[in-house]
This record gives sequence, structure tokens and C-alpha cells, in this order.
Amino acid sequence: MAVMTAKPVPVDPKELPSNPAFTQGMIAPAGKTLYVGGQLGTDGRGNMLEGVEAQSAQAMRNVLTVLAAAGTGPENVVKLNIHLVHGVDVQAGYAASRSVWGNQRTAITVISTAGHARPGALVEIDAIATIPE
Repeated sequence: MAVMTAKPVPVDPKELPSNPAFTQGMIAPAGKTLYVGGQLGTDGRGNMLEGVEAQSAQAMRNVLTVLAAAGTGPENVVKLNIHLVHGVDVQAGYAASRSVWGNQRTAITVISTAGHARPGALVEIDAIATIPE
């Protein structure tokens, strides 16, 4: 069992495979929690970028913007959900989002969808983060 601290703590049971990019679970300390709504690959004017790589990177930048506005950052994210439209290159999308996110490990779920509410959207990323006191 992981020891509780003021920051989220990764949980990687030895019985499960380990991965340097993500963790099997995260323990979040009690306190304020931020739920980041699904972020698309749109710029500050709402224009959709072209392609899964550009959209993935921009969606992740948008997540980071919401985190910063709430007074937190990627080190406090306990869960990311990455929704990709079926048929896009998952590895390219993941690599592009990771280029913005960096090596901050957290629990991640990648979901294949038939589509998103906005036409042309290939990726949507949401997150759950703690807000440090």
C-alpha cells in the first residue's frame, strides 16, 4: 500500500505489468478536486486543428490550461481519459499528447469512439486532478 502524502501517489502492484508512461492507479489525497471537461483539439478561437497529431497535442495543451487556471498542474492529475475516433492512428495521437504532457505518470484510459459531438474532432481528453492547498 502506498503511503499518503499531499500529492497523488502512483499505485503499481507488483502482480501487474509496469509501464514508464502510466500507472495502474493513483491515490488522491482528500481535498479539492478538479474535473476537467473534455478538451478538443481547438485553438483559443475555437478553430479545429487538422489531423490526429495536431488535435491531440492541442487538446492536451487545453487540459494544461484548465489545470493552471484552477491552480494545479499535471503532477496532481490522478486520471486522464483519451477518447480517439475509431480508425485514427492511436500511437500517433498518444505520442503527440505525450509530447505536451511529458513524462508525468498517471492513470490513463484510452477509449475508441464512433465520433465526437463536434464534426471533425478526432480526439477528446478529460482529466481529474487534485488542487493543492
